[in-house]
Amino acid sequence: MKEQYICHSCETKYNVTEMIWKCKCGGLLDLEKEKGEINPEEWKKGQSTMWRYVSSMPFSEDCSIWKTITMGEGYTPLIRLDENVPHTFVKVDYMMPTLSFKDRGAAVLMAKAKELGVTKVIADSSGNAGTSIAAYARRAGIHCDVFLSESTSPKKIAQIKAHGANVRAIQGTREEVASAAQEAVELEKVFYGSHVYNPFFYEGTKTYAYELFEQSEKLPDALIIPVGNGTLLLGTYYGLKELQECKLIHKLPKLIAVQAENCSPLADSFSDNEKQERKDTKETVAEGIAIAAPARASQILEAVRATDGQFITVAEEEIQKARVELAHKGFYVEPTTAANYAGYSKYEGAKSERIVIPLCGAGIKGDK
Repeated sequence: MKEQYICHSCETKYNVTEMIWKCKCGGLLDLEKEKGEINPEEWKKGQSTMWRYVSSMPFSEDCSIWKTITMGEGYTPLIRLDENVPHTFVKVDYMMPTLSFKDRGAAVLMAKAKELGVTKVIADSSGNAGTSIAAYARRAGIHCDVFLSESTSPKKIAQIKAHGANVRAIQGTREEVASAAQEAVELEKVFYGSHVYNPFFYEGTKTYAYELFEQSEKLPDALIIPVGNGTLLLGTYYGLKELQECKLIHKLPKLIAVQAENCSPLADSFSDNEKQERKDTKETVAEGIAIAAPARASQILEAVRATDGQFITVAEEEIQKARVELAHKGFYVEPTTAANYAGYSKYEGAKSERIVIPLCGAGIKGDK
């Protein structure tokens, strides 16, 4: 499958190479690609992982690099939340090799990096993406440096180090961590394995939508998704759009985006039609969505509006309560996923709506 980068702002196109990660105008890059094969009957012949959809991913037809990198990620269980709420389901996406949904994107991104001949990758993260990149980079034989905030959960830092990555801790905000990583990328002239800037990451997270289509008797009416940088929400949106373009679905589910009240720049912009000035943010236990200035903010807002979705914000005490409630249902999740469930608890949809909530990260990752 042939593909090019295309700037989301000025539409300048670039060949896919190791060093390009943003446009000369400063804009973010999307993928312009040939339409891949989307054939549900063929999917059934594949293995029960997200790689059953490899024909829709931007790899050459004879590319088998992913087979040396995969650890069986994807095709996670879709389970009814509770017998008392028969139309609500959870997709247990923490049942992944590194215990978070980020494995979807990291597996594809590192497979592509290996195909490009990359020998070193730099990434930045609030924790889970760094862990995933570290693990799959190791599988691919690629040296990996991960930039993190000094305040990142100790267990996430330990997991990243266990995968053999070099941790570069930064004192500052999530945005300052990303800035430090980008400076290092330019200085060292290496591949930027960003789960935000590199569009190949979304080629992995889009498989969440494919799986929902394949696993559901009926496609959900609403998808509740926690949003910081938007890697799951945007990937899901792209996947749904591809299914729609192939006439496999006719209507997109509503995307219901959840943010913490302490850090809700997207919710503020959405409610004020993008006229809201940036507010000061506070710390939140939901570190995975503690993003004060999401790089792809405009694209996230576009996706939510295009599906007639909405934003919901949740308070810290609501997050803590939701984490306990999910644990009592058998699902031990980290605070970011608990924030998502708290958002679901505040969502006012029709009683008959079919709803899916992703359980994005395992609880042990968020413990101090």
